[in-house]
Amino acid sequence: MAEGEDMQTFTSIMDALVRISTSMKNMEKELLCPVCQEMYKQPLVLPCTHNVCQACAREVLGQQGYIGHGGDPSSEPTSPASTPSTRSPRLSRRTLPKPDRLDRLLKSGFGTYPGRKRGALHPQVIMFPCPACQGDVELGERGLAGLFRNLTLERVVERYRQSVSVGGAILCQLCKPPPLEATKGCTECRATFCNECFKLFHPWGTQKAQHEPTLPTLSFRPKGLMCPDHKEEVTHYCKTCQRLVCQLCRVRRTHSGHKITPVLSAYQALKDKLTKSLTYILGNQDTVQTQICELEETVRHTEVSGQQAKEEVSQLVRGLGAVLEEKRASLLQAIEECQQERLARLSAQIQEHRSLLDGSGLVGYAQEVLKETDQPCFVQAAKQLHNRIARATEALQTFRPAASSSFRHCQLDVGREMKLLTELNFLRVPEAPVIDTQRTFAYDQIFLCWRLPPHSPPAWHYTVEFRRTDVPAQPGPTRWQRREEVRGTSALLENPDTGSVYVLRVRGCNKAGYGEYSEDVHLHTPPAPVLHFFLDGRWGASRERLAISKDQRAVRSVPGLPLLLAADRLLTGCHLSVDVVLGDVAVTQGRSYWACAVDPASYLVKVGVGLESKLQESFQGAPDVISPRYDPDSGHDSGAEDATVEASPPFAFLTIGMGKILLGSGASAGAGLTGRDGPAASCTVPLPPRLGICLDYERGRVSFLDAVSFRGLLECPLDCSGPVCPAFCFIGGGAVQLQEPVGTKPERKVTIGGFAKLD
Repeated sequence: MAEGEDMQTFTSIMDALVRISTSMKNMEKELLCPVCQEMYKQPLVLPCTHNVCQACAREVLGQQGYIGHGGDPSSEPTSPASTPSTRSPRLSRRTLPKPDRLDRLLKSGFGTYPGRKRGALHPQVIMFPCPACQGDVELGERGLAGLFRNLTLERVVERYRQSVSVGGAILCQLCKPPPLEATKGCTECRATFCNECFKLFHPWGTQKAQHEPTLPTLSFRPKGLMCPDHKEEVTHYCKTCQRLVCQLCRVRRTHSGHKITPVLSAYQALKDKLTKSLTYILGNQDTVQTQICELEETVRHTEVSGQQAKEEVSQLVRGLGAVLEEKRASLLQAIEECQQERLARLSAQIQEHRSLLDGSGLVGYAQEVLKETDQPCFVQAAKQLHNRIARATEALQTFRPAASSSFRHCQLDVGREMKLLTELNFLRVPEAPVIDTQRTFAYDQIFLCWRLPPHSPPAWHYTVEFRRTDVPAQPGPTRWQRREEVRGTSALLENPDTGSVYVLRVRGCNKAGYGEYSEDVHLHTPPAPVLHFFLDGRWGASRERLAISKDQRAVRSVPGLPLLLAADRLLTGCHLSVDVVLGDVAVTQGRSYWACAVDPASYLVKVGVGLESKLQESFQGAPDVISPRYDPDSGHDSGAEDATVEASPPFAFLTIGMGKILLGSGASAGAGLTGRDGPAASCTVPLPPRLGICLDYERGRVSFLDAVSFRGLLECPLDCSGPVCPAFCFIGGGAVQLQEPVGTKPERKVTIGGFAKLD
């Protein structure tokens, strides 16, 4: 029995060792320099977050024609890398630019040459062609001397060499390839040398001759990460520049106003993010394997469907005779290219998902990086890795095969006349629709409108998908709600949740299949159920000055001659009339929301709510404004009443005039909904296209919002001891249009005095 247990334990240990060995082998590709395809030696971190060997970087810059910018960013001024006059004879055989090319480079500002002034108006910009991202990276004036060494990557390489016994012979770092085997090392120079290079860089009679040789090693590294500009240890991380900085860098003008945090905070935050992402991937290995199986099945279906599509096309084209032979070849080539493209995309997706499996190179590399305890080095190395892990995590959460296995879009229309054979081509699916954001909005319901791009194949019908984005994410693929076979170019989504954010998209379909989705559009729904009401002009003064539309959804104030006469008596005693229009529905419970648009040319309009009894009592007698300080909201103007008054006012109005909104001393523009403890001085904000009013009857609060972005403008208290109804006050000319309900939107548009209703 004991022998069986020992054998089982031995088998488990061997399996674990095999998994570790496989993981390390898979991780080897993460440790290869993209230039020399060998393990990194003194890697440098480029501004694009990719790595490259220091010697390879110097070689690339030399091939590009840059001279004098390949210094070791971490070496001392007396190190071999910074003394080009004492290079090894093996390095002297390096291919240099031709004389005519060198002359052009010097004249154009590249390299260093006699007579070049420091601090010139047009400093030299050194561009490095990154072999990883295939882009040109700007290194600045200092070239490689301004880059950090990736010490964490060096440690990972060393641990890998020790674990898989790849170390072998240590090669000289100063020889031209192929380098000789190193026989000595120098702690002061931080390099390994062959006998020839060691004698050359340590000549007799110099200070370097006193350097004590050691055994060759690859562990020559500074104890900590040093700033390449000031040679001081980095202590902070600039989030704006995404760069490690030292104390001297912090006080430089280049980092003025930047968000700089201690490296400990950046270390902890980035390590937590990387650990969380890696934990998620390791905890969803079954999901990764399932998706890989699905991708492999998609590959098989793609091959079968592609073959079937080619056979169908071949049969149709052969029936058309010799005239179609050339066209048949081109069509088959198109299918073959499409199939190869899909297979390549699916293969790449499979490879990407395999990198997420436990024991893969990416996961193994991330686990090794997490063992790093040097905080600045970890922040430096983990930035790029976290971006890759985050992208992999996002791809895992929003999984979808990179290509479809269907080739229905390869069908041919053989019913056309023979004269059209030269234009014979595949049927095309509809292009991605374009959502009309000017006509798409959310009110009591969601109205979505779109159109097809020009020259797009027609669509037989559309599929509309939508979902809420403000709910906690559920495990597994994102679930969309669908409306299938929508005719026309608009759709109405009924009964949306209030106070939510919806994301919507649409795609077309025809005989060739489904097209691409449109870009996602996000819509905010009102914070409360929409209150439907009409305007009632029975209460208020000088009813002849108010023009209410036939559908009782719009009103316009025409001041006429009385206001002109009052303005003429402005210095002797002005009596301005206040016209008021109320809603025909009163609120007695719950929360309600409605929206309206105010004509920007209105002289003075007040939009708000009030107690129905107080409004009728105040305006039934048709009072006049005997003083400019008179206000129908009983002293409350956008929250401007004295804060010492404890009783809630019976009215709450927002004052609008000449395209501006007046926010009183209790409001703070742009800061969301506020109470009475705002800034002391009043301010104005631009009038949005639509204003929203949200009444909370139980709390006795009314909120004014931008009905487009749902940004809060003002929140006021309100006396809700009785029925409360909407109210609109006019002093001078002005116009107000209520937001039309989506479900009962009429076909025609009513215009009052040039002020049109909302679509």
